[in-house]
Order: sequence, then structure tokens, then C-alpha cells
Amino acid sequence: MIDPPIGLVFPGQGTQRQGMGEVWRETPSWELTERISEATGENVPELLLSTPTEQLRRTDLAQLTVFSVAVMAHAEAVRCDALGGTVVVCAGHSLGEYAALTAAGALSVSDAAVLVAARGRAMRDAAERRSGTMGVLVGAPLDEVEDLVAVVRAAGPEVWVANVNAPGQTVVSGSPEGVALVEEYAHSIGAKMIRLQVGGAFHSPYMEPAVTPLHRALKDTAFASAHLPVVANVDAEPHGGDADWIDLGVRQLTSPVLWERSVRTMSGALGCRRLVELGPGKTLTGLIKRIDPEIEAVSLNDPKTLRASAAS
Repeated sequence: MIDPPIGLVFPGQGTQRQGMGEVWRETPSWELTERISEATGENVPELLLSTPTEQLRRTDLAQLTVFSVAVMAHAEAVRCDALGGTVVVCAGHSLGEYAALTAAGALSVSDAAVLVAARGRAMRDAAERRSGTMGVLVGAPLDEVEDLVAVVRAAGPEVWVANVNAPGQTVVSGSPEGVALVEEYAHSIGAKMIRLQVGGAFHSPYMEPAVTPLHRALKDTAFASAHLPVVANVDAEPHGGDADWIDLGVRQLTSPVLWERSVRTMSGALGCRRLVELGPGKTLTGLIKRIDPEIEAVSLNDPKTLRASAAS
């Protein structure tokens, strides 16, 4: 019997919390925290075990902790043979793209960690230069959200579509005034807004100051010449070893995350009927079920769940 083709997906920041590493502490994959600490100069075990949730909201720390748990989950899933099929593609939501590149064999854990740290610092610095925020519009189709955002921006306040997550779930990003005005008029398109606790207007032109430092870090990084395809956020297309990950990486900072299209690429052109989320939380699993209920979407977010999957 041929193993079914599966895709691996990795979450972005927002799933971090105090003690998120505790369940991984006694697994063989915990040794990756020492490698990531050495590469980045951060005390990753301390961040994952005892740093308060409020402190982990800091953009650079949030990104590093979520990345660390994601690569540990992947390493443990491979070790336990818990994935349930042949991996043919990887993808990650925003920050998760770096865990996806690691799982696909494009980057070593250490090299990816250096990039995640550089990206987090650059985005934090950009956010400190210009105050911004984000909110999720729930219940309205994308075209109506885009029209509303365009109307608000034409009136002066700056706001853009930042993430196209699933049918009826679109994230907007921009100035506090712009996001507030979209929230005020959300009812006109049958939507409501949920504010996100983030440190800036990510995936918008407000991140332009982060482009140069991240470009520098990406240019200094060796990507493997051959690896599993990774579906990129910026175009929802699969890219292999011949891809320009420098360009894709810097464009991701200021471009929308095309998550719904990415999932459809994996389930459609690449034939994945099973998508496995690795890392903290179950956010992507929920989105995938909204995008295509026919896909088997599972979250392997702790060692117990991994062992149960391996035994089934």
C-alpha cells in the first residue's frame, strides 16, 4: 500500500504562552533548544519554560519561541514516525514559513534560527518606528473586505489586507486609526472585528524598514540546492531548491499572507488529502477545516498526541 501524500504546516506568532516548552522538556528533541540558543544568543529553554506570556508578546521573542516549538514538534514527529504518510510539501503561516523551510530541508535548524532572530528584531524595530495594529474581520467575503479597506484608505487612514486566512476570515493591518475605522464600518459588510494583540502592523508597508536588515541576513544564509517544495506565503506557489528565497522572504514582510490559496495549492495541485500541523496550538487546523472540509487536518502539538498518532 502506497503511503498517502501529506503536507506539513507550521503556525505563526500568536500561539506563544508561558511554559509552552514544558511538555517537550523530556523528549530527545529538547536538545534543539541548546542549538537555537547557541545560534541566536538567547536563552531559549528559559523563554520556553518560565518567561511570562506578557513578555513573550514581544515580537522577536514570540517568533523565536514559536519557531523553537515547531521544529521540536517536527523532529519528534519524524523520530516517532507519527506523520502517517509521505511528506510532499511544507508550508508555514508567516513566521511558520521558516519552520517549513527547515522541515523541507532548505535550512538547518541553526541557520533558520538565525534568520528568525534577525526577522523578529527587524520587525520589532520597524513597529517601534511607526505605531500600527491588526484585526481579524470575520463573516465577510474577501472582495467586500478589500472594497471596505480601499474606501478607508482613500479617506486618508492607512490600512491594508494582511492575511487571507480562510473564507470569511481576513486580517487587516495598518495605523490604529485605519484599523479602527474598518472596525467601525465592519457591520456594513456583515462582519465583526476581533482585535489582535500584536506589536505592529505586520504584512503591510509599515514593515518596509525591516526589509534591509532581513535581506542582509537572508543573503548571508546558505539554502540547500534541493529540498521538498515549500508553498510561499506571497504567491501560494510551491518553490523548490531553485527558488529565490531572499526575494520571497523580504516580500513576505510587506505582502499579504495568502493562506487560503496556499492550502488549496497543497490539496489541489499537490494532491494532499492530509495536512499535519506541527507546533503550538491548533490555529491552522481550524483554518484548514474551514477552507476545505474534505481535507483531513490534524494538529500534533504535544508528545502525547504524537505518540498516539504513531500508534494508530
